[in-house]
Amino acid sequence: MKLTFLNSISTCPLGGALMDGMTYNHLRGRLTCTCLLVETEQGLVLIDTGLGLEDVRDPRGRLSRFFLGLLSPDFRNEMTAVRQIESLGYDAQDVRHIVLSHLDFDHAGGLDDFPLATIHLMQLERDHATAQRTWLDRQRYRPQQWSSQKRWHIYSAKDGEPWYGFDAVRQLEGLPPEILLVPLIGHTFGHAGIAIKDKNGWVLNAADAYFYHAELDLRRPRCTPGLALYQRLMEKDRRARLANQERLRELKAAHSNQVEIFCSHDLREFERLSGRPAHIPIR
Repeated sequence: MKLTFLNSISTCPLGGALMDGMTYNHLRGRLTCTCLLVETEQGLVLIDTGLGLEDVRDPRGRLSRFFLGLLSPDFRNEMTAVRQIESLGYDAQDVRHIVLSHLDFDHAGGLDDFPLATIHLMQLERDHATAQRTWLDRQRYRPQQWSSQKRWHIYSAKDGEPWYGFDAVRQLEGLPPEILLVPLIGHTFGHAGIAIKDKNGWVLNAADAYFYHAELDLRRPRCTPGLALYQRLMEKDRRARLANQERLRELKAAHSNQVEIFCSHDLREFERLSGRPAHIPIR
């Protein structure tokens, strides 16, 4: 399997260096929306979608004013996952599966761009996202992005096998056994990571289980003040979120030569793994 890292539209949160740790002369920082394109014998698999074409075309109709003001996404058509995949010589219909970590607007915005894809996600995520119980739920979960609901394939958190100390890890229907859904609840009740095995070992997209690379530091875990506050704002289960961060650190300490861990929004991680600047689409 071949893995390609895509930044599907950066967000530019208020706070500058207090958010990303390095934008020292600007009011706003820069975070990635990291997606992963996996080329398999069964076709293309996309891990998360970032923001999509319809979000670029009509941001006020698709996204909440709260998050548009707070995050100010850098809306560019050429940065959407579908346009970057097309630049590699593929078509949107070549993407036959999408594996979602969760349904937050900046992870699920591109679902509409892939009309033939089966979407894999946790049942708890579907249930809580569609319930729209709180004000914040209605800001983060955007049904305007979900025309694909008939193609959602859901998985119970009670079933599955152990994987490097994590429980209830699921192989996905129609996909090779080298792609796994790894429950990592906390940020949302149905949040999951996605593990992919290639010739070099395992890669674990931990999604929003953490936001800043130094949170996995083995000696002195730390986070920028802005992202620490943002994670507190968005968390659904604080105890589970912190416990899963600790488990990720343990995984890194014990198996760093076997498992490469990254999150969805850290610019340093993206540029190290992709080998290119985050603001430039793949060619």
